[in-house]
Amino acid sequence: MSAYKAPLRDMQFVLKELLDCDAHYASLASPEPLTPDLLDAVLDNVSKFAEEVLDPINRSGDEEGCTWSAEGVATPAGFKEAYQQYVEGGWPGLAASPEFGGQGLPASISFFMDEMVGTANWSWSMYPGLSKASVELLSEQGTDQQKNTYLPRLIEGSWTGTMCLTEPHAGSDVGIIKTKAEPNADGSYSITGTKIFISAGEHDMSENIIHMVLARVPGAPEGTKGISLFIVPKFLVNDDGSLGERNGVHCGSIEHKMGIKASATALLNFDSARGYLIGVENEGLNQMFIMMNAARVGTAMQGLCMAEAGLQKSVDYARERLQMRSLTGPKNPDGPADRIIVHPDVRRMLLTQKAFVEGNRAFLYWLIMQVDKETYGNEEQKKEADVAMALLTPIAKAFVTETGLEAANLALQCYGGHGYIREHGVEQIVRDGRIATVYEGTTGIQALDLIGRKVLGTGGESLRGFTRVLHKYCEQHKDNPEMAGMIGRLAELNKEWGELTMEIGAGAMKNADEVGAASVDYLMYSGYVLLAWFWAQMAQLAQRKLAAGEGDANFYTAKVQTARFYYERILPRTLAHAAAMRAGAESTMAISEENMYLG
Repeated sequence: MSAYKAPLRDMQFVLKELLDCDAHYASLASPEPLTPDLLDAVLDNVSKFAEEVLDPINRSGDEEGCTWSAEGVATPAGFKEAYQQYVEGGWPGLAASPEFGGQGLPASISFFMDEMVGTANWSWSMYPGLSKASVELLSEQGTDQQKNTYLPRLIEGSWTGTMCLTEPHAGSDVGIIKTKAEPNADGSYSITGTKIFISAGEHDMSENIIHMVLARVPGAPEGTKGISLFIVPKFLVNDDGSLGERNGVHCGSIEHKMGIKASATALLNFDSARGYLIGVENEGLNQMFIMMNAARVGTAMQGLCMAEAGLQKSVDYARERLQMRSLTGPKNPDGPADRIIVHPDVRRMLLTQKAFVEGNRAFLYWLIMQVDKETYGNEEQKKEADVAMALLTPIAKAFVTETGLEAANLALQCYGGHGYIREHGVEQIVRDGRIATVYEGTTGIQALDLIGRKVLGTGGESLRGFTRVLHKYCEQHKDNPEMAGMIGRLAELNKEWGELTMEIGAGAMKNADEVGAASVDYLMYSGYVLLAWFWAQMAQLAQRKLAAGEGDANFYTAKVQTARFYYERILPRTLAHAAAMRAGAESTMAISEENMYLG
């Protein structure tokens, strides 16, 4: 079974050559400047931690899983020790405020670290993952007392955080949650209810777990307008910062899952647990969106991680596996068969994975740099970044996970029957990654958010702002003969993107179901257009490097060839998505509930 190797060359290409990260970081007013040397040191050290510490316990963690008992949850062998190394290395506070013990670096550096950590061992990465979202939430919405009580320990990593939204009857519809919050005389609240599917909700890796819990106060309005947000620690915290008595929150069970078996997904029972209001009553959903948006970009990263892991394994296997002869004559005449990498269909599967991995990496790295601008940019940068993040976060979460899952399935397919057994580890990638299109809002929910709230809800203005960026790019490069085919096709799709939006909006004025029926096709169409933009930029850069004779010619040639493959073999999927959108809702909604299944 091949071991994980951090893709530092491609990461450096995207960061330093495509996105000019040195200029980006130099333009930010962050507390701690991220110099080129510091960036390289972080990437190099994290890559070693991912390769040497996390990857070796990935398969064993999957086989052992987590163990529940009335006393709590035990994580697999090696997980606690790896987490301690993570804490000792100072990694939890990389992008956190120096005021509370963090290093004050831009948020994007933590994201690049997360790619390597997540690809090496996604189950392990989920334990510290939501702590970052908790830190962001408290930093923005917490009182001074709450910040001083919880942030230093969350940032150093001795405590971890969770996000408690889902209830057994509610799923993603948080407007119908039943968890209650009764006010106490001392200003705290008594929280009572049950939450399910809580990632890292109980474990043995940190001293305390700080739950962010949605609940209803007495007399709260119905629906999402009546939700409040509370801090509920596993152990209460004394005035001097030491841990006090156990709070009334206990893990009733952990889920028996298809994948990510080494990540404890907990059912939590809150029995008059003491909680502390964040902000004001009935504003909890807006506050929770701070965590949800961070989690959605993090989940988008899982799509990239599973695709990268699958690509590495399937390329290695295809270079070694002997089977059949090439249609154009033997390529390994001294052996009994040719390596399968010579066969066109295997090339199709490998190149599809490669196109999604490298295209989505460019997309996500660009997107996370917008978070840097939101935090440390000037006013103009902040405004542009806010619009971009609002529009593109649902695309990132849904498109990158959907294409990441497709890539992981193709990796398994490259192995044939050997991919379906545990020996090579590729089936674990598929099982672990399957959840990515589901949690933090399914693909359908992200699609409705995109077209309903972000596009039509702004009268199309948010989309027009972005299509203008693509239009400007196409106009600037339309006369480049080497890019003519790509630029022309990108310009056509950019124009059609706006036309499809107007058609769906017009249809929705007559029948609201038109939006829901078109939504997922609309999101996927949008994702393919975005990746076309990034692949055009990467191809253009690679061609320039080749013409100047700079760098590794094989690397840049592969970029150009992969871009061509994307445009010729993957981008035509937009034709089907456009046709499906224009077909309308009638064929989707016509069949009765009774006739949906008559077997």
